[in-house]
Order: sequence, then C-alpha cells, then structure tokens
Amino acid sequence: MFFNALVISHTLISFISIFLGMILLSDLLRGAARAGISFWFLATALFTSLSGFVFPFEKFLPSHGVGIVALLVLAATLPARYSFGMRGIWRVIYAGGAVASLYLLLFVLIAQMFTRIPGLNALAPTLAEPPFAIAQGLLLLVAVGFGILAIRRFKPAA
Repeated sequence: MFFNALVISHTLISFISIFLGMILLSDLLRGAARAGISFWFLATALFTSLSGFVFPFEKFLPSHGVGIVALLVLAATLPARYSFGMRGIWRVIYAGGAVASLYLLLFVLIAQMFTRIPGLNALAPTLAEPPFAIAQGLLLLVAVGFGILAIRRFKPAA
C-alpha cells in the first residue's frame, strides 16, 4: 500500500514538475521568470529527485546516478535563485540550472517510456539500443539549444 502511494505520488509530482518546467522555460525564453512558477518547479523537481531514493533497491542503478546529478544541479540552482538573487554569474547558473533540471526530468521520462510502453520497449528492451540513444541524443540537443537561449535571454528584474 505504501509503495503504491509512493509510486503514484512520485509519478504525479514528476509530471507536475515537467509541466511547470515547460512554463518556466517559456518564461526564461521570453526574458523573465515568474516567482511562483519558479518556486513550484524547483520544489517539485527537488521532491521528485529526493523521493526517487526512497524506492527499495538492492544495487546502485542508473536512475540513482541521474538523481544525484539532479540534486547537484538543484544545489546550485536554488541558491542562485534565492540566496544570490540571480545577479551576475548567478543569473547564468539559475537559468542554466532550471533548464538542466527540466532536461533531467525529461531524460527519466523518456527512459520510463521506453521501459513501460510496449512498442518503445520492443525497439530498445535494454535501453542500450540505437532508438533509445537517438531519442536521448535529440533531447540533449534540444535542451542545450534551449539552455543557451534561456541564458542569453533571461534578464531578472532588478
């Protein structure tokens, strides 16, 4: 019962985080970031990353590595936003970190899709096949492109 509730809440918060991350990315590309969207995106991304470590496991998995990287990204992004006011280099760290956090959530979503959707799983059952690598590679290229644009365009209000 607890495990099912954990899976449902982790998954639901992950989807909410991705949705909020898309809104935040749109804001960053327009040169601004709404405080509420930013707060809730970062909070849900943090919850998603932390809750992933609550699932039972017997060995270190790739998902743990992604979770650690996500937490490290958030460890820089949160102070850039809330302690350093996105001034100077902290503007770059905030915008880049927000986009990187969204990228990592989408990276995991693609991995879960290839694991759980039969048609995708048939294309890459071990996640080591070309279709999975192509999907993740395209996501990376798009994320880097949007990250560069977000860093260039985002100018926080003084």
